[in-house]
Amino acid sequence: MASAANNPKQQAHELIDSMAPGQVAAVISMLRIVADPLARSLANAPYEDELISDEETRAAAASKVWLKDNEPISNEDVLAEFGLTGEDFERMGRTPLEPQAPGQ
Repeated sequence: MASAANNPKQQAHELIDSMAPGQVAAVISMLRIVADPLARSLANAPYEDELISDEETRAAAASKVWLKDNEPISNEDVLAEFGLTGEDFERMGRTPLEPQAPGQ
């Protein structure tokens, strides 16, 4: 059997075995980022530094006032207005859209 010094996976296992549970959880999060291209892209994405416009600020404030006297509208209700289901929404998130011809 290869020693940990010569086997990076074995060395990683030994290091993980010596960690406290909280440390292991942190390592798992990092490993997911390293192993998953999307997670890696998100982790490396630049911080959103675009200024919030006055219009956006007013719209957010108005929505908070509206919610004081109204029930939130569920995602399912919004989708139903368009004849869609939650399953449709999930599928659209996984399926690339077909390019549309100009004018469509």
